[in-house]
Amino acid sequence: MRKLLVLVVTLVVVAGAVYVAAGFQPGPSITITRPGDFAGATVPIELQIASPTPADVHVFFEQNGTRTSLPDPPGGATTVKASASAAEVPGLNVKAGPATVVVTASRKVWGIRRVSTQVSKAVTIRLEKPRVSVVSTKHYINLGGSEMIVYRAAPADAVSGVRVGDIDYPGFPISGVKSELTTGTTGTDPSLRVAFFALRYDQPVNVPMKLFARDVTGEEATSDFDHLTFPKPFKKSTIPLEDKFLERVVPAILAADGAKDFKPTGTTIEQYVAINRDLRVKNNATIKAMAAQTSPEMLWNGVVFHPFTNTKAEAAFADFRSYVYQGREVDKQVHLGFDLASFANTAVLAANRGKVLFAGDLGIYGNCVVIDHGLGVQSLYGHLSSIAVKVGDVVTKEQELGKSGMTGLAGGDHLHFTMLVNGQMVNPIEWWDEHWIQDRVLRKLKGK
Repeated sequence: MRKLLVLVVTLVVVAGAVYVAAGFQPGPSITITRPGDFAGATVPIELQIASPTPADVHVFFEQNGTRTSLPDPPGGATTVKASASAAEVPGLNVKAGPATVVVTASRKVWGIRRVSTQVSKAVTIRLEKPRVSVVSTKHYINLGGSEMIVYRAAPADAVSGVRVGDIDYPGFPISGVKSELTTGTTGTDPSLRVAFFALRYDQPVNVPMKLFARDVTGEEATSDFDHLTFPKPFKKSTIPLEDKFLERVVPAILAADGAKDFKPTGTTIEQYVAINRDLRVKNNATIKAMAAQTSPEMLWNGVVFHPFTNTKAEAAFADFRSYVYQGREVDKQVHLGFDLASFANTAVLAANRGKVLFAGDLGIYGNCVVIDHGLGVQSLYGHLSSIAVKVGDVVTKEQELGKSGMTGLAGGDHLHFTMLVNGQMVNPIEWWDEHWIQDRVLRKLKGK
């Protein structure tokens, strides 16, 4: 009898110890991947559940002191999707303001006890729908060219701009434009935006163009605006390649900073083709990324860009080039800028006021300077023999940036110049035209 009692007590103690030990086992791991910090009338909920045994999951939506249970997902699910909305949960009234998503998950341990985990995610509900509408009129854009639009977007923190095909051009508050340029518009209206946009040389002239505004919940509104597009013929050229030229440019480019980690193999002509094709893509990606550094202020004050009238244009924008070596075509590329020459080591002047974003070697462009003029507009100066400015300098119109040269892929001493709109290379000739500046930019800023 005593032995039986000892055995029973031992079993009870062991069972108690096992039960207590089970309680120290971890509950299921819960990761709330959605929503983010904001949500709309429908709150999307996505969870990742990690558990060594099937877990029971319960999801709740809390707001204004009321907790509402959402439909339970299937037991044992590792990926859970749900939503808090009146359409899916009858009687649920999602209101603007703070709310919380609460998730609990439990699992059995050794078949004798359940262990649980609870996590929560604070979210702000935004019910104001994004809105966008055009203000300016008469938007005319040439293939390969630029345009500007004035519009209204709400709410104030919406990301907005112009979408041309699959390319977005961001807008900026019109408050970033000096007040003397916005006479006639409501410059203090916080909903007013201005956006420069482009029709790339390789896009169809009938490509869709729309205004867009996207709020923090991801909801987006779009609006059409009046516009006319015009085709432009582009030149086609044949560029003969000589060994003397290849032996000069290929080793120099590969030894410079702009070709770091770029190591093509093969003969000199094979290395040249890799530079002309692959390094060009890499360098252009670097240039495009500089658009993210643009100022939200218009830095150039609306005056026409320096037209470089003391130079001869040796190549124009969107020149479709075929490269020929020893009688055979070895490559095709499009030259997206103007090649401007006068005499060796000519002073290269800033086209307009702005801030230096880049000053150094940039592969095929050789010694290069990139200036930000604000609102997504930038200018590029390539093949310089020397550079007289540094990153961060604020330069005035016609300030010397350096001297012309033949660094990079230049066949002779000249300046390679191009304009950029949100990282897209565009025809500079428009920016040299005072009438274009007056009609496409200043007229709209003045509300005409």
